[in-house]
Amino acid sequence: MMEYKGYVGTAAFDDEADLFHGEVLNLRDVITFQGRSVDELRQAFRDSVDDYLAFCAERGEEPEKPLSGRFNLRISPQLHARAAARARSEGLSLNAFVERALERAT
Repeated sequence: MMEYKGYVGTAAFDDEADLFHGEVLNLRDVITFQGRSVDELRQAFRDSVDDYLAFCAERGEEPEKPLSGRFNLRISPQLHARAAARARSEGLSLNAFVERALERAT
């Protein structure tokens, strides 16, 4: 994965076309890019994000924002209590505990 100006892109290699192709994640808008080398792919990703931001500015529209890093999670009160107790016992905030668990899982 690649990151630029808060936008995250992913890419794959197409062996038949001898080409990397990718897209920016977590947006309703579609932003794609491609390149024949890793360096070309990285530059195409940056250029595509910059083009998207310029296009939005020309139209007077707010660009769609990538994920903010915040989300609400609904769990049972029992699991909430166990997680909070475990976090406390490890000297962590519940947020830090959950972030660590998600990091390990992904």
